[in-house]
Amino acid sequence: MIMRRRSRWLAAVSLAGLSLSVSAASAETLAEAIAMAYASNPTLQAQRAQLRALDENWYQARAGYRPTLSASARATWSETTIPRTDPLVDIESNSGSAVLSLNQPIYTGGRVSSAVSAAEADSLSGREGLRRVEAQVLGQVIQSYVDVRRDQEALRIRQTNVAVLQRQLDESRARFEVGEITRTDVAQSEARLAAAVALLNSAQATLATSRAIYEAVVGQAPGDLAAEPPIGALLPGSIEQAWDLAESGSPVVRAAEYAEQASRARVAGARAEQMPTVSLQGQLGYSGLASPLHTDAYSRALSGAAVVTVPIFTGGQTLSRVRAATERNTVDRLGVENARRTVRQNITQSWSALQAARSNIDATDKQVRAARIAAEGVVQEQRVGLRTTIDVLNAEQELRAAELAQISARRDEYVAAAGVLGQVGRLQAGYLVPEIPRYDPAANFNSLRVTWGWTPWEVPISGVDGVLVPKPVVIPDRPVPLPPAPRSAPEDTPAQK
Repeated sequence: MIMRRRSRWLAAVSLAGLSLSVSAASAETLAEAIAMAYASNPTLQAQRAQLRALDENWYQARAGYRPTLSASARATWSETTIPRTDPLVDIESNSGSAVLSLNQPIYTGGRVSSAVSAAEADSLSGREGLRRVEAQVLGQVIQSYVDVRRDQEALRIRQTNVAVLQRQLDESRARFEVGEITRTDVAQSEARLAAAVALLNSAQATLATSRAIYEAVVGQAPGDLAAEPPIGALLPGSIEQAWDLAESGSPVVRAAEYAEQASRARVAGARAEQMPTVSLQGQLGYSGLASPLHTDAYSRALSGAAVVTVPIFTGGQTLSRVRAATERNTVDRLGVENARRTVRQNITQSWSALQAARSNIDATDKQVRAARIAAEGVVQEQRVGLRTTIDVLNAEQELRAAELAQISARRDEYVAAAGVLGQVGRLQAGYLVPEIPRYDPAANFNSLRVTWGWTPWEVPISGVDGVLVPKPVVIPDRPVPLPPAPRSAPEDTPAQK
């Protein structure tokens, strides 16, 4: 029974080691994982498509400056029967007509210009939304990457623990057979080994889960992952500097500011409903008999008009729209301040987590060194009879716990650093992997400026129509000079290597 159980334990250890050796055949770096997710992650791709759809709103609003041309044709036939006549009177008639109508807005009181400004601000806000989603996706890539590395190392530690406890059990049985120790010592070794195997199984399941998350985010299963590169050079030197970076770089704050600009333009659009409109209208029509059809006999009518429309009374509806738009703009103005406070809070939390993780790294490094010395000393003392089996088992358990705490602290530091970068707006592919081709969110918007439907006279019309309309202001990204990182990512420990 004991031999069969031992065989199962050794088989579990061997299979786990085999899984790691197979995955080592496809080593990859964090930069490669980021590049793959940046190019293929469905969440990021969907957000880009959503931004392109949002850009079309600007094009549709801009069409309000352009002429509209419509054509209609009509053919009618009628038959009139007059009763009580002899002979019966039956009158038939038919007619045909075709009309071509043209309408060119000249001045809309700012209605079209307000819609254009609001749509442009919405597009700018959408770009910041894309930056926010990109930061979220890259943060997931980084976290899943370091999680897999942590869990791979944890599995290796668990495998080492099982191997050490197996040797300890073999030694305990040998010493029991010669009468040096009691059956209790053997039972203690067996219990610790069984617990270690259970923890090994849990570590395998945890690693499988981390690998599945990595595959979902990156797009392929992880292999033997290389050590993550240091990102300390991108981090601000202090929490105050992080707050300054977030003021101009946080996608959450910038999106809220652009949303406020859009609602401010919509206030101007609501007020423009009170203004007169001017347009030019022209119509060309032909009419005659539909049957028999002789177009050369059709009469032609050509007309043109300049139409001025002045709203006089709308029952208070226009003023109500102005008040509603003003209140919505107030909500967006308060939303900017709320976004600043939220980002400031998140930066404080991420910065505190980063500092705590750095302190934990120092503490766990010392803990591992001390626990390793203690474990080696207890083993030597046991051999001369100064320590018992349970002392050796406890020392080994404390060493493994220290090693696990060490790799968790390193993982926590890297994730916390990525969290700080995400809050200040620097968790972007351009900062992390500058050499990869980047998606330009402004390219699609710029391509819509001169496309099908564009007319050269819409430029002066938009200039006149938008005199009183606020234009969206592009928020500059004011980079804050960053000092050298106070601490770079730590190297792998000898145990991890």
